[in-house]
Amino acid sequence: MSILPVPRVAIIVVAAGSGTRLGADVPKAFVGIGAHTVLRHALQRVFAASPAQVVVVAPPGREGDAATDALEAAGERRDLVAVVTGGSTRQASVVAGLAAVWADVEVVLVHDAARALTPAAVFDRVVAAVDASGEGVVPVLPVVDTVKRVEGQRVTEAVDRSQLAAAQTPQGFPRAMLDAAYATAVDEHTDDAALVAAGGHPVRVVAGDALAFKITTPADLERARALVVPAAPRVGVGTDVHAYGGEGDLWLAGLEWPGEPALSGHSDGDAVAHAIVDALLSAAGLGDIGTRFGTDQPEYAGAHADVFLTRTRELLGAAGWAVGNVSVQVQANRPRFTARRGEAEATLSAALGGASVSVSATTTDGLGPTGRGEGVAAFAVALLLPD
Repeated sequence: MSILPVPRVAIIVVAAGSGTRLGADVPKAFVGIGAHTVLRHALQRVFAASPAQVVVVAPPGREGDAATDALEAAGERRDLVAVVTGGSTRQASVVAGLAAVWADVEVVLVHDAARALTPAAVFDRVVAAVDASGEGVVPVLPVVDTVKRVEGQRVTEAVDRSQLAAAQTPQGFPRAMLDAAYATAVDEHTDDAALVAAGGHPVRVVAGDALAFKITTPADLERARALVVPAAPRVGVGTDVHAYGGEGDLWLAGLEWPGEPALSGHSDGDAVAHAIVDALLSAAGLGDIGTRFGTDQPEYAGAHADVFLTRTRELLGAAGWAVGNVSVQVQANRPRFTARRGEAEATLSAALGGASVSVSATTTDGLGPTGRGEGVAAFAVALLLPD
């Protein structure tokens, strides 16, 4: 057996909570999501990230179960696993985890097992940001709901959501910073970033992930089960419309159409690709194109179909889905698809990893915006299969 190098990163997976709000008869980390526990799902994603020492903090009496989950998830990295007993509070559990971190570790991440579907990329993103900044790092998502401040049953004022973010885990810190913050902590805090900030240390943010939601209530558990254990193939429907008026030549169905008027949009206005993305995301229950590729994300400005479809396929794969087939209909007076239908289908199929894609085109006999030549509409149906 080869000896693994000692990692410079440790991940403390806090799994000692009782999960009272979940209403289960076992601690939350040991509730099942399909064939595996919440903890096992969390650890599978931890071990899919770059190598790190992994310290699992288990409820008293559940250390053996935690070790079984950890060793099975670790595979060849089983020498990097430690299991310790948690305390009566979350902070006490993190302290127990810190005590088991190896002396050579320089960066420590603290992760809630209840965020069981957090993609491995988030762990690597947090570590990279800690290394680059030397500060604490928290993955966050923007707050999309309108937020109100209330007193009793009355709204007192609106809160500017542009200054708000929803914190997730893993939260990462230079090891010395986290040790110092816990050594001087007096009050209880809801997460490690708040404790570190209370100790006078800087904390910055990186992008989180919608799959990193916390399993707290029965509804959360059902959401996780729907993502992890699809009962049957799923069908999604997507539609998109773009008006003419963009710059350059037309991009549609992943192809450039020289001489045709361009569609307007944050990206290239490819209504066909966008309708396919919406159909795929809706089938998987992963939101829509507006939340995943919104106008507030500059990296998608001017992007073409391959960027959107490749990223969507990655999201589906992380959620346990594979694309079965996609059918999309274009409604427009122009361009004429007949000569390039096969090329369009091959381009879209390649971006979706070889999945079958069929494209049809029609006019609307002069009716509606597309009939008047104002733009292009596309309607897509997608079939997803459990991966």
